[in-house]
Amino acid sequence: MTGGRGDALPQGVPMKRWRLLILICMLLLTVSCAAWMDRQEPPRKPPRPTADVRFPAMETADTAGGIDDLDIPSLETAIDRSLRYYENTKESSFRFHDRVISVSELKSTLIDFRAIIRSADPGEIKISRIKESFEFISLPGQDVQRAVIFTGYYVPTLEGARVKTERYRYPIYGKPDDLTVVNLGKFNAKYKGEQLIGRIERGELLPYHSRDEIDRKGALKGRNLEFLWVDDPVALYFLHIQGSGKIRMPDGQMIVISYAQSNGHPFRPLSRTLIEKEKLTTAEISYAGIMDYLKRNPSEIEDLFSCNDRYIFFRRVERDPLGSLQFPVTSGRTIATDPDVFPKGSLALIRTQKPLFDANGQIRQWVPISRFVLNQDAGAAIKGPGRVDIFCGDGPNAEQLAGSLKEKGDIYIMLRKN
Repeated sequence: MTGGRGDALPQGVPMKRWRLLILICMLLLTVSCAAWMDRQEPPRKPPRPTADVRFPAMETADTAGGIDDLDIPSLETAIDRSLRYYENTKESSFRFHDRVISVSELKSTLIDFRAIIRSADPGEIKISRIKESFEFISLPGQDVQRAVIFTGYYVPTLEGARVKTERYRYPIYGKPDDLTVVNLGKFNAKYKGEQLIGRIERGELLPYHSRDEIDRKGALKGRNLEFLWVDDPVALYFLHIQGSGKIRMPDGQMIVISYAQSNGHPFRPLSRTLIEKEKLTTAEISYAGIMDYLKRNPSEIEDLFSCNDRYIFFRRVERDPLGSLQFPVTSGRTIATDPDVFPKGSLALIRTQKPLFDANGQIRQWVPISRFVLNQDAGAAIKGPGRVDIFCGDGPNAEQLAGSLKEKGDIYIMLRKN
């Protein structure tokens, strides 16, 4: 070591920077109660009840030899994207329950699985090979039956423009240059993966501006951070929830945008706000119910939205929206889970149900689904082993499906047997 003794500052370290370093070190002592961490609740280890390793019963008979209700090309696309992630990631392993799984093991799982589904074997032979070659591992879910709650998300399409007009007056902001992300893992290994997000003001690290401060008090006005403008504040709010979207320009051009950064505040569901303010009952809460309430009560929109301090900043991307792995997501194949629980990019089998709609958009029946998916995304509200969000694609049908999903089911992480 050089220095580190006495009361004098190390040479060459400005007073403001030294104060900031001291402040960050002090914050490490109280990080678990920081209200502005980029997660909804204090860090916690994944649950440790015994994992269940078993081959799930195969009830459906469809394209992938009896256990998958979608097409094979979409599955191959999703697998290839996870493999590209593994080839580029700096991570060497991931923790899953009580074991550490290497990236090499996860890659081998995908490569071997892809070889089976590409083979010319009959469906029953594929099932037999999958059963013999892979472990199917489930974790405790929301209840003692290990049930998982499945929801859906989608890519919304909004009407917008590059310049502000009377119609297009609601801004989409890029990431502010004063937004500071502190990687706590660099200070202490036990905080690996944890972040503090804020801004530095007079040498002090403060929470970043809240939704209310940005949207109603103009905290970001005059800084040229607006790169698109849209015409619908409700659609813009739900764009923040979905994390990516498409903006249709007046000339028909479509601009794709994706998540760049959040302001680090906790996410507060609109459904919770509506229930607590006694605007809707628990029985009335649904995507359709919420949208109907907002349509009937436009004067309440600003107040309701401001109860959620979390704010999302966006960036333009060239093609498909990106998931948290920074690779495109695949409709029906990408899922979002808690990265503290499930290995990033991993292969899984899910079982739940989905609605079928009539010509009027009403649900006419629910049907079981069974499919292979890839864990390629994350979400502020997706925490713990009992939550899975399915990417439903884009367009009105995807919005309708995603807005209707809130069903129990099962998820099995798949690993190649040794």
